[in-house]
Amino acid sequence: MVSSSHSHHFVVAAFVLLFFAFAAAADEASCKTVIQLVKVKNFVNGKEDDMINGMTAKFGSSLPEKADKSATAPAIFSNPTDCCSSPTSKLSGSVALCERGTCDFTTKAASAQSGGATAMLMINDSDELFEMDCSNDTSVKISIPVVMITKSAGETFNNFLKSGKKVEVLLYAPTRPVVDFSVGVLWLMSVGTVICASLWSDIVGSDKFDSPKGSYKDEAMKDDSDKEIVNIDTKGAIIFVISASTFLVLLFFFMSSWFIWVLIIMFCIGGVEGMHNCIVSLTLRKRPSYGQKTVNLPLFGEVSIFSLVVLLFCVAFAVIWAATRRGSFSWFGQDVLGICLMITVLQLARLPNIKVATVLLCCAFVYDIFWVFISPVIFRKSVMITVAKGDQAGGEAIPMLLRFPRPSDPWGGYDMIGFGDILFPGLLVSFARSELGDLKLGQVTFLTSDCEHTK
Repeated sequence: MVSSSHSHHFVVAAFVLLFFAFAAAADEASCKTVIQLVKVKNFVNGKEDDMINGMTAKFGSSLPEKADKSATAPAIFSNPTDCCSSPTSKLSGSVALCERGTCDFTTKAASAQSGGATAMLMINDSDELFEMDCSNDTSVKISIPVVMITKSAGETFNNFLKSGKKVEVLLYAPTRPVVDFSVGVLWLMSVGTVICASLWSDIVGSDKFDSPKGSYKDEAMKDDSDKEIVNIDTKGAIIFVISASTFLVLLFFFMSSWFIWVLIIMFCIGGVEGMHNCIVSLTLRKRPSYGQKTVNLPLFGEVSIFSLVVLLFCVAFAVIWAATRRGSFSWFGQDVLGICLMITVLQLARLPNIKVATVLLCCAFVYDIFWVFISPVIFRKSVMITVAKGDQAGGEAIPMLLRFPRPSDPWGGYDMIGFGDILFPGLLVSFARSELGDLKLGQVTFLTSDCEHTK
């Protein structure tokens, strides 16, 4: 009897444990709805208004990927507006607008659902979106979509409804493409910049062995250009990375619109210089006569007319970009100025040997890893990403990067790559190219002198 009683208790305990295990699994499954980025298409008095972005909760039903699979419904503020108690307003067949606060998200969704709402738009108390978690009470099952929108979007809806206008919304959640072709275009731009910079002396220079006079002239030009080149040593590489880190931290803590404007002005000055250098060098390579006509200017002396015209064009180009930098096509001007600037920088800076190259690239690798992935542990945000996006400067991003739009992405946006990610490998490629060029030059000189001796 005793053994039978123990067996009975064991079976009961096993069933109880299985019940709680399945219940916990069901609760967990109900709170594991895949979060979706949502587009809220709204119509005011039947006329389509600006699109609003949102994000679904970890509970509730999912939204269709295409707009034609969803239905338009009127948007109505619930009464009470916090949706923490049974609604007194008629929500049947409507999308309920609820304000954040007072109670948890699940309670609000349950209130809207009990009133007959087809979906709920949660108005956040700030202009940010974040994940809406489940509450501890999992007894209520939410079967309607729950979407968070920003505070400013909620205020827009409120203004429309207060003025007596009819507001209708359509919710859908388009997915991002599996393959982002814009990344490939950005990669080609970056690699093309490095290749152009490493071959620039061959592109704009003349043949070195056309004639003895040509050789002497080219040698003199090479000596003049060597005087302008800055050789980076090991100490300078380390100091550069430390200085860049210090500047990045200052931007993170003290970034403001005026600080960004200082960077924009510096970028424009460097971009104008680089663009002027590229255009003049390429043009005079094909048409040397363009540089012969000069004019005397106060403070500047004798200046080539062609160079002056190109300079004015570059300045106008930079000013137009700065004035329209928030436009949809401003990425083109930014990329042109940036590429010209990087080509010029790679002509002026040089790695003297592989030791310095190794130190610089290792320091740059640690710099990137730390400020992108490790800095959130210390600063609660990725310092590099925060500065690049301009989150603390009203969305005004720093211009020291290449951008390319994502036309195939329904969410739009840009793929970006910083100048440092191009300049550091570019320095190594330019160093390797110069070493190979010197090697080939030495081989040609040896063969030429050998032929002279055989004569």
